[in-house]
Amino acid sequence: MIELLSEINYLHWLAFGLLLLIAELLGTGGYLLWMGISALIVGALMNFIPMSWQLQWMSFGALSLATTWLWWRRQLKSDQTGDASRKLNQKESQLVGQEITLDEDVVVGTNRVKLGDTTWSARSSVEITAGSRVKVVDVDGIILVIEPIEA
Repeated sequence: MIELLSEINYLHWLAFGLLLLIAELLGTGGYLLWMGISALIVGALMNFIPMSWQLQWMSFGALSLATTWLWWRRQLKSDQTGDASRKLNQKESQLVGQEITLDEDVVVGTNRVKLGDTTWSARSSVEITAGSRVKVVDVDGIILVIEPIEA
C-alpha cells in the first residue's frame, strides 16, 4: 500500500479532482466541490514542488478544510444579509409603503388600524383624524409605524 501511495503523481491528483467535480455535478449540494478544488490545487502544486505522499494527503486535507470553511463564512454572511431584506412569508414587511384611509382617530402612541381584511397595532408620533390618509413607513416587531401623507 505504501508503494502505491508513493507512486502518486500530479496527474493522479488532477484526475481525482476532476472526478470529484464530476461527482459534484450529480447533485451532492456542494460537499464535493471544495474537495475537488483542493485536489486540483494539490495536483498543480505537485507539478512544481515535489512532495512526499504524506505531505500530499496532509495538503489535501488542510486545503479541503480551509476552502470549505472560507466558503461557509462567505455563505453565512450572505445568508444573514439576505434574511434581513427578505419579505417572503413576512406579512408585516410587505405592508411597508401601503397607504390607507383611517376609520378612527389616531392618538400619539399605539392604536389599532384596519389594513386590508384585518386590524393591526399601529404607532404614530402625531395625532391624526379619521378620514386622513396615512402611510406605513416601518414595522417594529408586529407594530406598524404610520405617518400622515401630506396632501
